[in-house]
Amino acid sequence: MAEVSAKLVQELRQKTGAGMMDCKKALKENDGDLEKASEWLRQKGISKADKAAGKVTAEGLVDTSVKQDGRVGVLVEVNCQTDFVARNEAFKALVQNLAKQAVSVDSPEELLNQPYIENEELTVDQTIKQLVAQLGENMQVRRLANFTLPEGTQGAVDSYIHTGGRVGVLVELDCQNTATASSEEFKTLARNIAMQVAACPNVEYVNVEQIPAEIAAKEKEIEMGRDDIANKPDNIKEKIVQGRIDKRLKEMTLIDQPYIRDQSITVEELVKQASSKLGDTIEVKRFVRFILGEGIEKQEMSFADEVAAQIGAK
Repeated sequence: MAEVSAKLVQELRQKTGAGMMDCKKALKENDGDLEKASEWLRQKGISKADKAAGKVTAEGLVDTSVKQDGRVGVLVEVNCQTDFVARNEAFKALVQNLAKQAVSVDSPEELLNQPYIENEELTVDQTIKQLVAQLGENMQVRRLANFTLPEGTQGAVDSYIHTGGRVGVLVELDCQNTATASSEEFKTLARNIAMQVAACPNVEYVNVEQIPAEIAAKEKEIEMGRDDIANKPDNIKEKIVQGRIDKRLKEMTLIDQPYIRDQSITVEELVKQASSKLGDTIEVKRFVRFILGEGIEKQEMSFADEVAAQIGAK
């Protein structure tokens, strides 16, 4: 391999937008030929990928995969820059494949380093870079959640995707008997609980016992400082505040919510009814909900601007 100068590396970097080390490697692989090195970067899907890196990715898809007869489930969020690309069939296929593949990993970083299931000659990271080069937008595997039932336990992992991949939920329900875990009633309950979580964006915990003590203490501090109870006797103030705290904490818990299919009962009562019917003890163990792009400061763009961006990226 030929030695290449820093000036040549910089020139290739300015031309392609690729990283310094990628440019250096491309030039070495092509005996310092700038044009061939540029083509080599394009073939590797690096040039446009690095140009796109750093751009805000608040669009994309949330997807899920449940395997091993409901004992393993995963939820992933893969982001891109625009809804235009999120609707692209190649992007959709990528997200679906990553959801299937992520059942064996615990973090996005671990997933990126794996061979891609559709082409094991490339890693997931390399595959994403190639698609970035093809579609001209930055992409990232933002987060994933993986639920696996422990050995020797019975239950089910189920999922629900809402609003075309903008909201995704993963839930885990436990029971005692194998017959319960394999029953249609139990599987239906798991699916309905997942739908309930999707419908309750303010719910963060399964039950009050899961809420950290510091959160309850903060709620008490807020309520104690409200003007409407400032002049009340301390004993009355304490009762009012405790009532408000109890109400607030229940608003944060899944089992205390009115069931979306029957508002006359709570989710806790729904689970108890299923337990009685199946002759088993059923418990909602945990859940996770991904709302696409939550927490990301989105860059507003009209559909016309999205189209223009795509044309400009070609």
